[in-house]
Amino acid sequence: MSIPPALYRFLPFLGWLPYSGAALRADFIAGLTVALVLVPQSMAYAQLAGLPPYYGLYAAFLPVAVAALWGSSKQLGTGPVAVASLLTASSLAPLAAPGSQAFVALAIMLALLVGIFQLVLGVFKLGVVVNFLSHPVIVGFTNAAAIIIGLSQVNKLIGVPMGRSESFVNDIWGVLQLVGDTHLPTLAMGVAAIAIMWVIRSRAPQLPGVLIAVVLTTLVSWQTGFERTASATMDQIADAEAQALLTDFVRTEARIGELTAALVTTRGDLKKLQNTSGETAHAAATLNYEIELLRLQRKDREDENRKRNRALRSFVFEQVPGAAGEPATFFAAGKLLSGAQSDGRHWHIARIGDGSLQLTGGGEVVGRIPEGLPSIGLPKFSWDMMGSLLSAAIVISLVGFMEAISIAKAIAAKTRDKIDPNQELIGQGLANLVGAMTQAFPVSGSFSRSAVNINAGARTGMSSVITAAFVLLTLLFLTPLLYHLPQAVLAAVIIMAVIGLINFGAVKHAWQANRHDGIAAVATFVATLVAAPHLDKGILLGAGLAIGLYLYRTMTPRVAILGRYHDGTLRDVKVNHLPESQVVVAVRFDGRLYFANVSYFEDTILEAVAGNPRIAYLLIVSDGINELDASGEEVVRHLVERLRAGGITVMFSGLKKQVIDVMQATHLFAGIGQENIFATADLAIEAAYAAATAAGKAHASTLLKQPA
Repeated sequence: MSIPPALYRFLPFLGWLPYSGAALRADFIAGLTVALVLVPQSMAYAQLAGLPPYYGLYAAFLPVAVAALWGSSKQLGTGPVAVASLLTASSLAPLAAPGSQAFVALAIMLALLVGIFQLVLGVFKLGVVVNFLSHPVIVGFTNAAAIIIGLSQVNKLIGVPMGRSESFVNDIWGVLQLVGDTHLPTLAMGVAAIAIMWVIRSRAPQLPGVLIAVVLTTLVSWQTGFERTASATMDQIADAEAQALLTDFVRTEARIGELTAALVTTRGDLKKLQNTSGETAHAAATLNYEIELLRLQRKDREDENRKRNRALRSFVFEQVPGAAGEPATFFAAGKLLSGAQSDGRHWHIARIGDGSLQLTGGGEVVGRIPEGLPSIGLPKFSWDMMGSLLSAAIVISLVGFMEAISIAKAIAAKTRDKIDPNQELIGQGLANLVGAMTQAFPVSGSFSRSAVNINAGARTGMSSVITAAFVLLTLLFLTPLLYHLPQAVLAAVIIMAVIGLINFGAVKHAWQANRHDGIAAVATFVATLVAAPHLDKGILLGAGLAIGLYLYRTMTPRVAILGRYHDGTLRDVKVNHLPESQVVVAVRFDGRLYFANVSYFEDTILEAVAGNPRIAYLLIVSDGINELDASGEEVVRHLVERLRAGGITVMFSGLKKQVIDVMQATHLFAGIGQENIFATADLAIEAAYAAATAAGKAHASTLLKQPA
């Protein structure tokens, strides 16, 4: 029984049929191979996104399978990726503390918005909107993002805290000031992981280098007791400045909770009022004012605590064990009481809870990962936060899709499969929607995992479904084995993954191809670095600049006065140093004739006429005019009438159908006259010379006449 073609639109995976045993064997091997890379990589990218590592496994589960089932590429590997993860972190950091419940909720909500936006674009076949992000802009952004990603992992590689602020440069400077406190075992773990992956990549690329590095370092971490953590109360911190900051932090957290509760109550009152009494002007305005005031107060308190948290993480403590079962005391480094003996470690505050602290004095590990599947349900939706997340969702949607479709097209060039960008948008959108319902953050297509997939022999998207099945097994049975995985190793995985994204040669190539493209690439690169952590501002600025430079180019297209070259062709008189005709001036206009450049067109035509006042004919060589809008039509009409009044006949050659259609619809064609419109420039010039000779106006010049 044949499958109706209409079903392929809704169930594109039916295109895998008929499915053979040989295809299943190939897809099984490819799916397993990708899973060995995906599990540790997804945890690393979750950490990059500011989420607990196990959220990466959630993002590597159902979204991977859904994107394969409803996308158009058979080998594209979807899941957590570096750029989308960084954009997630940078978008949410100003709104909530990374790793907090509020941050996780916002990340899931962001995935929902990304999914909705991509799905809408795909359903309405608007995939062309991604063209607004030009290749040079993406190149500049990707290079800057790769550098930011790499630098953001340095603190985890050396075992020191990193504050989060409105300036990424300041955050990195804070890390550099703590280089002296580098935890050497942490640095050794990270460097060892990088060395293992580097050697395997160069000597035995067919082996899963990421998995091997993770397994070996996790075993070492487990055997050596790499993890050193401690719980403490605020009373155990023996430093006045830290105590004051902690007290203010806890008090402000409580106030944030009160403001949040008040917001919920006030919004409920407003909704009840609207349901019962409709839009009562005074009461509704009062409640709206109260809601806005509460939101501003909460934002101020959150900003204050974000700064306090950054300051607290920069403190370095020394632990003095308590005697006879007494709790330990933590002194600021170098400020021990006389005779006190520390444990020889440097401790940092990792997390602050309700009156309790989590401190780390050694290597940080992934820790306990909840066993089992993520809960399924609609994410919590906040209309207040939607405005803050909307621009980030659009940027992640477009950047993520551009990355995915570029990879899919590169694969299709090898496999000779057909790629449907709109169907791919539907697949990516559904993947993010399903991900949002299973506690995942935004996902996209991965270049590295797609390469692994196709090189391992994947034939259909079933390989990605098999990958998702192995992630499912990991969630159900293997999470305890990941407890001792060092955070420094995840940082090393990210650094190794983004090294390949740095490509300054592409920026140079854009500059050589077109100065404006080069400017857009460099400006995007610089703006992204300066705007970090607000990366969306960098790429939006670059996209706007690229569009602006394009419009600027079209405002002043190339215009050439033509002369007859010795081989009989018409060429630019200035470039080839040719004399001009005294009978007809031939002007070639290379570009659309629309509102932005009609003034330039009019000025150049009048300048050409003024430069040779003896001419009787003006020929507009129109082969390069692809479009004529209302403004262009109006200017052409006025020029024809004005020059005709001055005794100059305006002629056109090489008009295209779409331009003629506009002229006929507006009756401009009749105004010019059929006798003044020619198929080629040579025919127009011959007609002009014949008419001039008949009227006795040809003078002695035959410079534009076709040689016999």
